Amino acid sequence: MTRASATCKAYPKRPLLGLVLTPTRELAVQVKQHIDAVARFTGIKTAILVGGMSTQKQQRMLNRRPEIVVATPGRLWELIKEKHYHLRNLRQLRCLVVDEADRMVEKGHFAELSQLLEMLSDSQYNPKRQTLVFSATLTLVHQAPARILHKKHTKKMDKTAKLDLLMQKIGMRGKPKVIDLTRNEATVETLTETKIHCETDEKDFYLYYFLMQYPGRSLVFANSISCIKRLSGLLKVLDIMPLTLHACMHQKQRLRNLEQFARLEDCVLLATDVAARGLDIPKVQHVIHYQVPRTSEIYVHRSGRTARATNEGLSLMLIGPEDVINFKKIYKTLKKDEDIPLFPVQTKYMDVVKERIRLARQIEKSEYRNFQACLHNSWIEQAAAALEIELEEDMYKGGKADQQEERRRQKQMKVLKKELRHLLSQPLFTESQKTKYPTQSGKPPLLVSAPSKSESALSCLSKQKKKKTKKPKEPQPKQPQPSTSAN
Repeated sequence: MTRASATCKAYPKRPLLGLVLTPTRELAVQVKQHIDAVARFTGIKTAILVGGMSTQKQQRMLNRRPEIVVATPGRLWELIKEKHYHLRNLRQLRCLVVDEADRMVEKGHFAELSQLLEMLSDSQYNPKRQTLVFSATLTLVHQAPARILHKKHTKKMDKTAKLDLLMQKIGMRGKPKVIDLTRNEATVETLTETKIHCETDEKDFYLYYFLMQYPGRSLVFANSISCIKRLSGLLKVLDIMPLTLHACMHQKQRLRNLEQFARLEDCVLLATDVAARGLDIPKVQHVIHYQVPRTSEIYVHRSGRTARATNEGLSLMLIGPEDVINFKKIYKTLKKDEDIPLFPVQTKYMDVVKERIRLARQIEKSEYRNFQACLHNSWIEQAAAALEIELEEDMYKGGKADQQEERRRQKQMKVLKKELRHLLSQPLFTESQKTKYPTQSGKPPLLVSAPSKSESALSCLSKQKKKKTKKPKEPQPKQPQPSTSAN
């Protein structure tokens, strides 16, 4: 008797009734948690199949014949190809759910999904199966570039055409029922959107300024992993200990960071767009787009991590020269007024902010160079030991090649760290900032008044709007003077 057949007899034969497909592992975990909350009262067994976790453990979960499976397409297709017995009758599903459907069927993403959907929708599929697709941006349509619109046989894509194409890819037959709850602006009413225009190398200043002045649960998005890693190193030097979330992290660490971010009231999470879709993190007060997203869909999903369940939230874009094109495209697609309010920045604090960032950048750059040198030296020593050869001094990076230069760098680092520690030991927003260190301009820091600690970013923006909309008082007409002429 094979192990598979023995396991099959050990558990009751229950068919797989429902399958939920999600684009990210984190979303799959949260969806399963929500299903489990209901399943406790119904006795339904559930399982999760995602990458980054033990395949053997997930096979054991399938051996228990769960009625509902939540999965990412890659890992599910991998287990289907291994011919796990509980996945042999997927065509007989009673319910198929595709979450974040527009992302899932985008060209160039989730190659396994097209094969999976083709298998699920062939002639043998259950005709009574209910297929549900969800997304906050299903009905969002981009205007095609002019060069494409001029070509023959090119149809202008509208909402109906987009949904028809999506249904075709997913394999839905007949006329689907569409329930559209989106507003014209595609973002919720409780979301306040704002922006800061700045040069690219000034983004660090405004990010640090905002995080220091408005503590809370802040989610910072960037378009690349390298940007996330650089920001993480920089903020750590500045005594802000951010959490990170990106695709190159181990799954356990990703989930651990998400849990910690949801638990701490004052916390910063630096993330790529793996955290943009579907995640339900309670009371995220601020979403900061360090880099403007490339599409309006990503902007809507990023911003949707705040202002959830009737709570208010703020979405802040840091717009550099390279972001202007994407910013204009997003607001044209979302049919918004391009002149969204500028976030009020008290420039009187910026000299001190810039000085802290200047020092932190030098320290972070030097520490990163030392880290890379250590990695190189470790690798080259291991390679030399394996080949049983001796290394020349000039093959090393850093201290071993030039100890005098390394000592000079270490001495400089100590001075920089001492300067930064002194600055960080003083309140950034204070009535009298006293420091022996001048700013980058050579002038002493300005004496400024501290903002109210109870003032939130939203109330600060609201106060600015009221000032702009407040009409100046109309001048009172002059009262006629009594006559003083003699009779």
